[in-house]
Amino acid sequence: RSVSRASPNLTFVPACLPPDPAEVEELQRFVSNSKRLFVMTGAGISTESGIPDYRSEGVGLYARTDRRPVQHAEFVRSASARQRYWARNFVGWPQFSSHQPNKAHLVLRDWEKLGKLHWLVTQNVDALHTKAGSQRMTELHGCIHRVFCLACGDRILRSELQEHFEALNPTWKAEAFGVAPDGDVFLTDEQVRNFQVPACHKCGGILKPDVTFFGDTVSQEKVSFVHQRLAESDSMLVAGSSMQVYSGYRFALAAREKKLPIAVLNIGPTRLDHFASLKLNSRCGELLPLIV
Repeated sequence: RSVSRASPNLTFVPACLPPDPAEVEELQRFVSNSKRLFVMTGAGISTESGIPDYRSEGVGLYARTDRRPVQHAEFVRSASARQRYWARNFVGWPQFSSHQPNKAHLVLRDWEKLGKLHWLVTQNVDALHTKAGSQRMTELHGCIHRVFCLACGDRILRSELQEHFEALNPTWKAEAFGVAPDGDVFLTDEQVRNFQVPACHKCGGILKPDVTFFGDTVSQEKVSFVHQRLAESDSMLVAGSSMQVYSGYRFALAAREKKLPIAVLNIGPTRLDHFASLKLNSRCGELLPLIV
């Protein structure tokens, strides 16, 4: 409950006007008319929890820097890429793992409890929907709070891996000089050079976050499952996503094919704007709590 009263962190949220009362009324009507609402969320729902995203105008990673996220193939084939990734993730983890759900996450949890929300699909890997209490949910791109071995498939919690990092690097220290999405921070090559990365304790294999890196694909099993949930739904709400990544966009295309009404709540343009039934340019944490 204290979370719902907390002030939003707007450091990584693009500027936008307050919600227009007429738009609030339109979204209210959209949600009220929905009996089995399918919701897809993106990074824009978590920026108000203090987590930066990639694409937001002026404040996203791509706007602030020329840095890009690690690619799947690079992580798998390069020990130095894994060392760099894990060193940066190790430094960023304490802050990233402490982020809490904001009002938007809590509203979606409440809609689920009330039977308004049929299924929630999040493109985020931050576990904030889980922390909020959502259960009818699919983490499309996985969750950074879990780690698995590429060789044997053994899984551990990311918090447990942090202890292994600390044991292997008792004297290693590095101060980050910038924050990036998904628990990443900025470190120099010199800073990461002596960082030690543990192997799988069962087979000695490569440990990787249980997330879909850029350049990787979502499993066909998960895609089929989400399509089934969408087929059971009667409308779609996209919250906090420009839908630039095809892994999520494909479900909007499927909703359009099924002629489902689609509402989009996002600051800035999206790939859905030309066929959405309703487009709202507001903060998720400001507008969603106004819907009853």
